[in-house]
Amino acid sequence: MLATFRFLYPTAKRTLLISAPLAFVIFAAQLEGQTSPIWSEDKVLNYLPHMTRPEVEDLLTRTDMVIIPVASLEQHGLHLPIGTDYISGVERAKLIAQRTDALVAPILLPGQSPYHMEFAGTVTLPAELIQEVYVEATKSLIRHGFKRFLFLNAHGGNRAITTFIVDRVNQETEGIAVDLGSAAGPYMERSGQPQSNVFDRHGGVSETSRLMYLAPNLVNLDAAETATLSMPDHLQAMVPLVLAGDPAATTVFLAEGLKATETGKGTSAADMSSTGVWGERDLQESNVEYGEVETMRFVEGAVRFMERWKELRPMN
Repeated sequence: MLATFRFLYPTAKRTLLISAPLAFVIFAAQLEGQTSPIWSEDKVLNYLPHMTRPEVEDLLTRTDMVIIPVASLEQHGLHLPIGTDYISGVERAKLIAQRTDALVAPILLPGQSPYHMEFAGTVTLPAELIQEVYVEATKSLIRHGFKRFLFLNAHGGNRAITTFIVDRVNQETEGIAVDLGSAAGPYMERSGQPQSNVFDRHGGVSETSRLMYLAPNLVNLDAAETATLSMPDHLQAMVPLVLAGDPAATTVFLAEGLKATETGKGTSAADMSSTGVWGERDLQESNVEYGEVETMRFVEGAVRFMERWKELRPMN
């Protein structure tokens, strides 16, 4: 049994019981004048939460562009963190902003994820509230002098919301907005990865590999289990067509698949998957090389689009 120690914090004027290892860390930090033992972030260029006001003002002399990830907090099976989509969006935005000047401004952690609510940890918000928060945040940045906004949707369930946010910014404000995923698409190199013939979507090999590259210490591949799926028969029958790239089948499949329990469709994540992963591919196929290649395809495509936009419309 671990020993415990009573630690008196003068500012709090209360006594806390803590374990011996933590007591040693705190004691050592106090002796050496160190700061929090759990802080681990390095300052990142152009990342708004890390910047001072003068740094923002300096950036405004070089660019009027802002990348805003549109994220979610939702279950990703047994092996990926709840914040997978948030981390994926923010980290890719940071990589882009190291290559071409733009402010990276994360605004909101959760998104629209009602179909994951049967799994602990998921946080979902109404579509109207999500878009209102992003539009109001954009207005704040416009007041400071930013003009162009690139919304990076990092969660499939936010696709329609992102489209609406972009349209509202363009229709209601002085700002100019685009969906970065759509804009970068034509500038991305063709993927050299072989097409899998196994269904692999939410929390699957592709998403796992990307997070292994972006945030490797948050992936627990040892805990991964191949999900047992139980889709309605008519959706199961469409899977081969979806894998083959049939556009009509894909559209119809996604219109019905992964929807909240309250809709009565029987297609929530818990209805269809034993683990929360919507895929049957062996997760042990995930690898950091695949994650790096696919991440950088997007980053480079986004940079090419942004550089072209800067050519077409220089800063005022």
